[in-house]
Amino acid sequence: MAEPLSQVVASMPRARFVGLMGLFLGPAVAVYTAFSIYPLIATMGLATYTNDSAGGYHFVGLTNFVTLLTDSLWSKPFWNAAKNNLIFFCVHMLVQNPIGIALAGLLSLPGLKLKSLYRTIIFLPTMLSVVIVGFSWNLILSPLWGVAEGALKAVGLGSLFAPWLGLPSTALVTLALISVWQFVGIPLMLIYAALLNIPDELVDAARVDGLGHLVLPTIGLVSILTFVGNFNAFDLIYSVKGALAGPNFASDILGTFFYRTFFGNQLQLGNPTMGAAVATVMFFIILAGVCLYLFIVQRRLRRYAF
Repeated sequence: MAEPLSQVVASMPRARFVGLMGLFLGPAVAVYTAFSIYPLIATMGLATYTNDSAGGYHFVGLTNFVTLLTDSLWSKPFWNAAKNNLIFFCVHMLVQNPIGIALAGLLSLPGLKLKSLYRTIIFLPTMLSVVIVGFSWNLILSPLWGVAEGALKAVGLGSLFAPWLGLPSTALVTLALISVWQFVGIPLMLIYAALLNIPDELVDAARVDGLGHLVLPTIGLVSILTFVGNFNAFDLIYSVKGALAGPNFASDILGTFFYRTFFGNQLQLGNPTMGAAVATVMFFIILAGVCLYLFIVQRRLRRYAF
């Protein structure tokens, strides 16, 4: 009988164990450090400097963060972008994830035919380029040559059509719904996989006690992935509305605000140090959400499951 792996590792000389760890994990750690850890630390360090007209950098500590959060020149667009980002996230939580859960439940029905075809069709937009998706929906919803108005008129709902992407009151929600259409396949596949992994005896018991506690950990994972993805969002807004995230910054989120701050746009000059401050604040917002999930939500879900 083969010796258990844990005993083999325990009896292995320490030098050999360290050498094997370095051999197998070393390249991955080096690549992760070079392309993730170092840029993150460098960005945080850059956020503590300011640059002058001559191109020199001067250490200012937390001044950039104070300016970003309190100076009206910076705080107004920042808080507007943060509010829009929160709305963008809420639309995904209230629309994308419930639809994904419902579709996963439908696809898990025993008598349903052509399940693979349905899964492929629903998941297909997820694999498309965001630029293609943004450009296509921009054409579809265009009041000049788009097909949306004609489609609504064909079913007697033509009066509901409006230039949704061009109105400050609807542009952000419209973009969020386009994102929902593209990425609804992700919660669908995660929930569907969780349902398939539930043993039959637990399914029989769940018919009496409810199935919620069996998929709640996966729903929690989907929620935190949605949070991280939405507060990192940039490409869809940029491809449809550009760096200015119009109209009148109505669809501006933290990603587009960071882009304009760091690289500049039109008459606005790029400010790398303030851009680094924006990126650092974005990182800590995401970190706070992940920590909330790991230390509060995930623990309660495990207790509930047990």
